[in-house]
Amino acid sequence: MEGDGIGPEIINSSLDVINLVKKKLNLKIKLIHLKIGLASLKSQGTTFPDNCLNVCRNSDGIILGPVDHNNYPEEINGGFNPSSLLRTKLNLYSNIRPARKYPNIKSLVDNIDLIIVRENVEGFYSDRNMFIGNGEFAPEPGIGISLRKITDKGSKRIATRAFEIASNFKKNKPKINVHAIHKANVMKLTDGIFLKACRETAKKYPEINYNEMLVDAATAHLLKNPEQFDVIVTTNMFGDILSDLASELSGSLGLAGSINVGDDVPMAQAQHGSAPDIMGKGIANPISMILSVGMMFNWIGLRKKNDLFLKASKYIKKAVEHHFEEFQYLTPDLDGNATTKDVTKSILEKIKLLN
Repeated sequence: MEGDGIGPEIINSSLDVINLVKKKLNLKIKLIHLKIGLASLKSQGTTFPDNCLNVCRNSDGIILGPVDHNNYPEEINGGFNPSSLLRTKLNLYSNIRPARKYPNIKSLVDNIDLIIVRENVEGFYSDRNMFIGNGEFAPEPGIGISLRKITDKGSKRIATRAFEIASNFKKNKPKINVHAIHKANVMKLTDGIFLKACRETAKKYPEINYNEMLVDAATAHLLKNPEQFDVIVTTNMFGDILSDLASELSGSLGLAGSINVGDDVPMAQAQHGSAPDIMGKGIANPISMILSVGMMFNWIGLRKKNDLFLKASKYIKKAVEHHFEEFQYLTPDLDGNATTKDVTKSILEKIKLLN
């Protein structure tokens, strides 16, 4: 699903990568193309046609390009947010967002290598935190009320996901840190539920260092001392904000891979938006989308015990690293003047050399 804005451009780059690793490793992959967003609104009167959900539900993996849902009409006029619908309808309750420093890339911090595990279907996100209806409403003109839903079930499963990831995070240190980020000094009830779940889960993982930090302090510490963070687990809105901060600190949102996963099908989705201001200029950074596809392959490989998909994921990760080591083709978000096609070609060449 190409999505809006620069979506078709970076999805095309990702498809080039997929087709190459498919050929190189003889992967059994069937690609199904679905039209969503502004393109399907124009042709079918809706941004998310009825067949899309069933196709996605019956797939082994989903690739979703960025969507410009702020410019969609009201839902009654066909303006559905594909990202929100897929996250809720497929119960993709965890959003996994790594941020790391790459060689030769100018960044605001020197030592950042972390993973943010964001709860994905609750919190202050009013389009996904209610079974029926919306979490925002206006009882009368001039008054807006927004509800934040935090559950014990949702908190326990996102905490478990974070500790699972921490248990498999390979870093050169004696113990991996998990930080639960919260605002329990103000939102005592809801973040109290979240922290209770994190503390209970932490007891099952004595090999992991468990820490808690207020979200405002976390923003300062990400800049001042990012190396203390390995895995961050937090609620929906805090995770959304902190992951953008971490990615920009590492160099650019264009480097930020991301997957949405529950207990089954993974959805690859670049962390950044649709960037309509550079749409069609051929300068969008495709790496976030490419890395997201690599994360999706890794998830499929682990869940299905398929070594070829795990190898495909490693190929993509290594190719991006080698691309930056060469330091030749950088898009404008990285202070370069390369095109989307330049970067894609460079990564494809690196994949061809791997074995």
